[in-house]
Formats: sequence, structure tokens, C-alpha cells
Amino acid sequence: MRITDVECIPVQSPGRTFVIILVSTDDGLIGVGEAGLQRRPRALKGAVEHLRRWLVGEDPMRIEYLWQRMYRGGFYPADRLIGSAAAAIDIALWDILGQALGAPIYQLLGGRCRDSVQCFLNNSIYPPGHSYSDNDLSHYLSQGDPSAAAEKALVQLDKGHKYFRLSPPTIEGQPFNVRQAARQLLEQIRAVRAAVGEQMELMVDLHARFSLAEAVWFCREVEPLNLFMVEDPIRSEFVGGYRKLRSQVRVPLAAGEQWASKWEFRQAIEENLIDYARVDICIAGGLSEAKKIAALAETHMIRILPHNPLGPVCTAASLHLDLAVDNAGPQEIIFHPNHVLPDVFECAFQLEGTRLSVPEAPGLGVRFNREAARKHPAIDSEPPHFFTEDGSYTNY
Repeated sequence: MRITDVECIPVQSPGRTFVIILVSTDDGLIGVGEAGLQRRPRALKGAVEHLRRWLVGEDPMRIEYLWQRMYRGGFYPADRLIGSAAAAIDIALWDILGQALGAPIYQLLGGRCRDSVQCFLNNSIYPPGHSYSDNDLSHYLSQGDPSAAAEKALVQLDKGHKYFRLSPPTIEGQPFNVRQAARQLLEQIRAVRAAVGEQMELMVDLHARFSLAEAVWFCREVEPLNLFMVEDPIRSEFVGGYRKLRSQVRVPLAAGEQWASKWEFRQAIEENLIDYARVDICIAGGLSEAKKIAALAETHMIRILPHNPLGPVCTAASLHLDLAVDNAGPQEIIFHPNHVLPDVFECAFQLEGTRLSVPEAPGLGVRFNREAARKHPAIDSEPPHFFTEDGSYTNY
């Protein structure tokens, strides 16, 4: 069996672009993968074209060999762009291997460790038929309303959710004042904790917007609130900053969604600077690299919480990893895998309440309808851009 083509097919879903990569073979098997950096589809398409030149004609079963070539073959080590393209191709190769052997990917990764995967659903996930209006509670969450946060937490608790996550309030087009946002976020967390008691685990994602001093202050303030984790308190480029943060605070720390390989995770894991590794399978090298990161984390009793801001393919890849490694979970989901673009994606697993079921289909368990995808062409989009009061830029 040989690779005959590698294609990049960006697809537009409400609120997100899904950059799908298809790897075709001369046996008729087609593997599907998804690339991170979804707001840069044209750059990803160019990266895939570069990698395609020597992937065509190769044996798709040589997954590790092809991974090494993709990451190291351009002389410069793969960054987030090449890493995202290579990640999608790697996932597609595992999909082909599973199809060829008649086994789901988690079986090829060592077999399943659990019977289902518990998820935490981002506050932006909506049921089918939901109307995205300014009256939605999420609108008031973004403005820092504590009562809206408490109300939404109670709604999710009533639906069986075990986790609730908040971020600093932001309004695009208005200056971001980190101290004001931090105080508003604290009030939201306190309101949620008062409303739900200890019935839910509370998470905070700071989106790398705080300085080290601001992060220390905030983490100390939330210590009495018994948070499950504080995610990305400082910029991901400053791994050493977690050493100082760790020495001064007592809250569980999570980081890693912006790191592109095991090499970038190494210091944080080996020095026990984090409690949760937020590996993004669609940026950090696909399933091949994520399995290695999970193994490295396991030696330090660190759990992986795969980052998943993408579509059904990323969810499926994360699910297979979650099933196959002991130190995984809970799993993030933003887009409901069974309801987003159902004409394009057919999933062999279900989101049942707040748990993902175990797929039995061979390979990844996602079928991609190329013809239906043409009805959803990608559009150029940008994340919100935030500025401080003096006009300087701050992280999304």
C-alpha cells in the first residue's frame, strides 16, 4: 500500500473553521485528520503541499518514520504551522492503519483503559437548534456578571455536568484591564461556588493574559475556592515562569495547549511545574507525539487534559488517546460531535450527556463527506484582538 495523495480541505462550521486533511492510498483507503491553527487555513494548505511532495509514494504504515521526516526533514524543527499540518497527517495515517487492520485506533495504542470518557463542555457549546442571541447567558458571562455565571452553572449542574469553566470577562473593541477583569472573574467564581457548593469542579482559563505578578496575585485569591485548575495563567513562551509561580501558589496549574512537541512540554513536566498537560493533538504532532507526551507526564504523575477547540476529527483523536492512556481526562469539547455539520461528519461514537462513548469502528471512527463539505467553504476569520487601555496588544 502506498500514499497517492494528501489534500487539505478547510470546512466552515458556525463559529469555527475545521481544516481537514485527507490521505489517500492506492488500496482505496482514505485517512482523515484535522489540523490546529484553524484560523490560518491558507498557511496550512501551503505546509501540506510542501509535505505532500515526498509523502506521495510512501508506505502509510510507517507512521513513526514519516513523523520523523515531517518534523525533521526541513532542517528547521517543526513549529506550530508544520506541527499542525504534520499532526493532521499523522492522525490520518493512524486512521488508515486502523482501517487496514480492522481495529479502532485505541486498540492499536495499547487497548482501552476506561469504559467511557468524561468531558467538560465549554460554556460556548450549544444544543441543536439554539439561537445565538445577545440574550444568551454567555453574553452576560463575557461582561463579568456573577449572577449569570451562577445561573449557567446551575443549569449545567442540572444537566449532569461535573465541571464548569470560566475565563476573564472580555468585550471585543473595548480595552482589556487585567486587574478589573481579574476582580470580576473572582466575583463570578465566588458566585458559582456559593451556588453549586462542592457539586461541581471549577476551572479557570486565563488565556495567558496575566503577567507573572498578576498571576501570583490571582492564584492566591482563588486558593480558598478549591479550583480544579488554573489554566494558562502566563504566556506559554515563558516556561520558566511556572517555576516561580509554582513556588508561590497552591492551586493546580495547567498549560500546554500552545506547545508544539514533547520538547516544549519537557521542562514543565520534568520539573513538575504543572499538574495538567493540555496537549493539543492537532498542533503537537498528532497521536504519535501525544502518546509520548502522555507517557512522559505519567512518570511525573501529571494528567493530560487534551485541548480540543476543533471539530469531530479532533474530538475523535482525543477520544482514542483518552481511552488508551491511564493518565487522561476529563476531555474538553466545544462543538458537539454529533450535531456539528452532520452532513459532512459521521461519527462512530456519541456524546451521551457529558460522556463520550467507545467507538467500535475501525480507524478513527469519523467518515468525511467530501461532496457535502463543498457546501461549507471556509472563510477567513480572526480571533478577537484585545488591547489594553494604553493601546498595547494583549493575548486573545
